[in-house]
Amino acid sequence: MFVPVLIIIITASALGMVALSLTNKGKSASWLQFYAKGKDAGFGFKEIELLRRLAVKSNLEDPVSLFWSQNQLDVCIRSLVRSLHMTGEDSETGSQDFLSKLYDYRKKIEMDKPRIKNGISNSRQISDGQNLRILVSGSGVFKSQIVKNTNQYLAISRPVSNKLPGTFSWQGLKISVYFWREDDAGYVFDSEVLDEVFSKGIASLKISHSDSLFRTQKRKSVRVKLHKSAFLYLITNEEEAARIEVNPGLKCFLEDLSDTGCAVTIGGKAAAGLRIKVQFALNNIPIIMIGTVRSVEYKEDLNRSLLHIEADPLPIEIRNQILGEVFGMLPEEEEDLPFRLLDEEAEGIIASAEAGAGGGDESAREGVVENAENVENIV
Repeated sequence: MFVPVLIIIITASALGMVALSLTNKGKSASWLQFYAKGKDAGFGFKEIELLRRLAVKSNLEDPVSLFWSQNQLDVCIRSLVRSLHMTGEDSETGSQDFLSKLYDYRKKIEMDKPRIKNGISNSRQISDGQNLRILVSGSGVFKSQIVKNTNQYLAISRPVSNKLPGTFSWQGLKISVYFWREDDAGYVFDSEVLDEVFSKGIASLKISHSDSLFRTQKRKSVRVKLHKSAFLYLITNEEEAARIEVNPGLKCFLEDLSDTGCAVTIGGKAAAGLRIKVQFALNNIPIIMIGTVRSVEYKEDLNRSLLHIEADPLPIEIRNQILGEVFGMLPEEEEDLPFRLLDEEAEGIIASAEAGAGGGDESAREGVVENAENVENIV
């Protein structure tokens, strides 16, 4: 009786040791794959070890997945941001460098998504409502919009400009069409005006399709939509541009944000080419973005301008803060009181500008530019 029992015990122990060995072997193989994937992603050995610890701390079922899964990587980055914030290590250069590298990899995953990676190949794929720029040789560049896209032709809103006489005829003209496709790239194609018509009750041009679109520029950053109060300043001294302003500037709203630029709404008109500074707060930290106004969308009926600003290279700490906002990594905290109060005030100022649009209300117009130095260059 003793011998069979002993055999059973020995057999069970052996099976347990084999199972434990296989389990450890599986873990070893998994971590070897983790390090191999980390190296392929461009991380150094020390950085991969930090990522491994983050994966363990975040209880990831499959740690290797953080190298391809946006959600899993987000879990690890949030854990790192929270840890750096609690320990006070977020001001250390090494921590900021590592965080910056993680954000770059996170951006790569976002940019490689199919919706961004796959472009379009012909004009039949352009969506209704798409904003256009129409280039007419010898006459200039005009704004337009897709009214209707059919298999036979494109109907675009008739470009309007004070530079053209009212009797100007578009029919038969050769034109170049440029547009920026959201989350994709810029495109340009050549076309011909087939006819001047009314489409959906709008004065329009029928233009020919093109099966050959030229992709001009791919988006290099990820944006987040916002409606955040901010101050805008004209730069008069480049050497002092990075200084935090203590006095209020032109009240505006930040409409979108990325690590390469932003868009802001102001009351009144504006011009491209201006050197400006936008100052706002993220997570109670003052952020300064210095850059150049690349384009302006003016809405005459509202007397508002949307400025598209290309930012100068940002300090790594500021860039990390902005990318933290873009990817939703920052903790939920109340912003500084002046900026929270500014929300309501800026809304009122811009609303006043709208009320004065086209009505010659100079007091409303002056209110928009109050406290902005040299603001006559903007409005």
